[in-house]
Amino acid sequence: MNRLNIYLLSLGAFLVATVELVVAGILNIIADDLNISIALAGQLITVYSIAYAIGTPIIVTLTSRVGRKKLLIASLAVFIIGSLASFLSTQYAVLMAARLILGVSAGVFIVAALSSVAKLVPADRIGSAIGKIVLGFSSAMVLGVPIGIAITNWFSWQFIFAVLGIVTLVVLIGMVRLLPEIEGDAPVSFKSQMTVLRNPLIISGLLLSLFWNTGNSVIFTYLTPFLQSILHMKASSVGIMMLVLGVFGVAGTRLGGFGVDKWGTARIIGFSLVVSAAALAFLPIASASLVLGLAVLVIWMFSIFVTAPALQTYFVQQAPQSSNFVLSVNTSITHLGVAIGAGAGGLIVSSTSTVIHNPWISSSTYAVGLAIAIASFLLRKRGISEMA
Repeated sequence: MNRLNIYLLSLGAFLVATVELVVAGILNIIADDLNISIALAGQLITVYSIAYAIGTPIIVTLTSRVGRKKLLIASLAVFIIGSLASFLSTQYAVLMAARLILGVSAGVFIVAALSSVAKLVPADRIGSAIGKIVLGFSSAMVLGVPIGIAITNWFSWQFIFAVLGIVTLVVLIGMVRLLPEIEGDAPVSFKSQMTVLRNPLIISGLLLSLFWNTGNSVIFTYLTPFLQSILHMKASSVGIMMLVLGVFGVAGTRLGGFGVDKWGTARIIGFSLVVSAAALAFLPIASASLVLGLAVLVIWMFSIFVTAPALQTYFVQQAPQSSNFVLSVNTSITHLGVAIGAGAGGLIVSSTSTVIHNPWISSSTYAVGLAIAIASFLLRKRGISEMA
C-alpha cells in the first residue's frame, strides 16, 4: 500500500511540475498571444518561483503540526483554483496573479510530499522513495511538457491549465480515499527550528542548492528559444525534443535515487555536478552541429536529474527531526535560484540579443556549486554538525 501511496504522491508532483515547466516550452506562444517580449514572458517563471520561495516556508512552518494528508489535499485544492485562474486569463497581469497562486500551492504540496514519503518507508529506502517523487518532475518533461505543447497547437495555451485542473481533481479524490493519515513534525518552536540553520552542513547544502538551481534556470527557461534560434529546430520538433530530454531525465532520476542508496549522496552529487558543468561549457561550441548539440543537451538533462534526488535526500539525512522545515527552506532556495536564473537569463538575452551565452553562465554557476559541495562534504567527513 505504501508503494501505491508513493506513486500517488509522484503523480501529484507530476502535475505541479507540469504547471511549472510547461511555460518554458510555450514561452514564444504566450509572448505572441499576449503581445509581450520573450524576456517579459520569462518573468512568469520568475514570479512563480518567488511565490514558491517566499510562500512555501511560511505556510509549511505555520502548518507543521497539521497532518500531512490534510495539507496535501488543501494544497491541491488551491492548486486547482490557480489552474482555473490561468485557464481564464487573457491578460498578462491576470496570468501573473495565477502564477503566484500556483507557485505557493505547488511548493507546499512538494514539501509535504517529500516529508511524507520519508515517513512511509524505512530509512534505507528514503533515497529511492524521494527519487520516485522527483520522478514526477522528470516525467513532466517526458509527458507533461510535450502534451502541453501539443494541446497548445491543437487548442490554446490556456486549455492546458483546464486539463491540469481536472486531472488534479481526480488525484485529490484519490488521496482523500487512499492516503493514510501521516503525522506532521513533532511540536517545535519556530526559534528552535531556526537553530537548524546554524548547522554548517545545512547552510552549505542550501548554498549548493541555490547555485545549482540558478544554473538550471539560466538555460532551461530559454531552452525553447535556444533550440529554435541556435540549433535551428522547427517549432514542430521542439515538443519531440522535450520528450527525448524528459526520457533521459527519468533515467537520471532513477539512477540518482538508486545511487544514493548504494553509493551515498556525496558521490552522486559530485559526479553529476561535474558532468553538468562540463556539458554546458561545451554546448555553445557543440551547437554548430545539430546532432552534437542535442547530444550534449541530453547529457546535461540526464545529469541534473541525477542530482535532484541526491540533494533532497542529503537534507533529510542531515536534519531528520526537522525535515519539513529544512525542505521548505530548500524549496525557497530552489525557487530563489530559479528566479535569479530566469531573471539573469533574460538580462543576458536582452543585452546580447542571443541565448548562445546562457550555457556558459550556467556552467560557471555549477562550478561554484561544486566547490561548495566539496566543502560541505569535507565538513561532514570531519564530523562538524553544528556551530558552537
